Amino acid sequence: MRTTTFALLFALVATSSLAEPSAPNVVVLLADDLGYRDVGCYGGPVKTPAIDSLAAKGVRFTDFYSGCAVCSPSRATLLTGRHHIRTGVYSWISDAVQNSHLLEREVTLAEILREAGYATAHVGKWHLGLPTEKRNKPTPDQHGFDFWFATWNNARPSHRNPNNFIRNGKPVGRLEGYACQIVVDEAIAWLDEERAPEKPFFLNVWFHEPHAPIASPDGIVEHYGKLDDRAAIYSGTIDNTDRAIARLVKKLAEVDDPKDTLIIYASDNGSYRKDRVGDLRGAKGMNWDGGIRVPGIFCWPGKITSGIEASQPAGLVDVLPTVCGLLDLEPPVDVHLDGADLSSILTGNSERPFKRHQPLYWHLQKSRPIVALRDGDFSLVADPDYELSTSNMFQEAWIPKIKQGGYQNFRLYNLKVDPGQVENVAADHPELFQRMKKSLAAINASVMSEGHDWHLQK
Repeated sequence: MRTTTFALLFALVATSSLAEPSAPNVVVLLADDLGYRDVGCYGGPVKTPAIDSLAAKGVRFTDFYSGCAVCSPSRATLLTGRHHIRTGVYSWISDAVQNSHLLEREVTLAEILREAGYATAHVGKWHLGLPTEKRNKPTPDQHGFDFWFATWNNARPSHRNPNNFIRNGKPVGRLEGYACQIVVDEAIAWLDEERAPEKPFFLNVWFHEPHAPIASPDGIVEHYGKLDDRAAIYSGTIDNTDRAIARLVKKLAEVDDPKDTLIIYASDNGSYRKDRVGDLRGAKGMNWDGGIRVPGIFCWPGKITSGIEASQPAGLVDVLPTVCGLLDLEPPVDVHLDGADLSSILTGNSERPFKRHQPLYWHLQKSRPIVALRDGDFSLVADPDYELSTSNMFQEAWIPKIKQGGYQNFRLYNLKVDPGQVENVAADHPELFQRMKKSLAAINASVMSEGHDWHLQK
């Protein structure tokens, strides 16, 4: 009788344990310089069935934004949920001549998930600072990644046969193939050989394509034009990346039930090709919508509503708070998050309607306009009231002027009816115009108060 009782109790405990939901895996797929009108599900010319399938099974945002109009700061915003200047990253990073990097004090999504018991890995482009002979900068493992396979910036000499990957601090040397496929090969190898199988995982996959210098297999390029046509090669890099994503998604389904994996897809900024931003104004490097509006897809079958098109403005700044919301994890304490939790939009939770606590805000020193604010349907932009040197590369000596500078030539656009930002409607909405100017000033002051003084570092 006693043995039977213990057996029954053990069976009940085991059954209860098995019934408890496991923590979902998290996968972030980030393209590099991908435009708003590049991939198929956003009306682009490139065949992208794998990306389109993620959109069909999840939520596709029509008004999704990068963290910045250039690379490094946008990536800092993705990992922290904070405006990039708060994190120490003012513009794109050149490790050889700048002290700048993602500050170790910042709490990243990888650190939050690792603390929650996740295995974590970064594969692909990094561009948030890596050590040089003269500058001791943190590596991805110091930002929460157990394993990393990365490049400083772009794949060199191009996407074909790159020679500048580093694995856990050791240079790998020349690799055969194309960067997107090499990155997915590494992700698959990590899933098979490196990760702890008993743990949920966070896999951060940052592709190099379609950032220049570009290359793609001839057999793919020929679908889009002549082999020496730059537009065709550009399209080929995106097509090739989609094929790599298809391989990774297939592997993820083998590793775990798709219902146990959240996949997020986006781009770090808009395209450098103005023919790939649709009707939007501007391109990469500009705080017009063509430089900052990008694809944004969240897919988690069974948890996130499928086949939904969301029109609420959102962006990479929302990734960290949204993952915390979806996974019921505590966001960083005593830290100002600029992003908002999108989980009520993604799950269709009408009992907890979405509310953004502050408008979306962008700042980039060499862009004109230098600042932009998105609040509902409206976009406010402005120019600086100061001048910087003519250098296109960020100079850390500019920091005092950036932090103390003000703005002028404010313009207001209704993006719902004027996505190309042609007609300044400030005179038609005087109260809104003044309110948004006040919001911009307040957010800007808060951001600049946390800006790191790299120019003082010897």
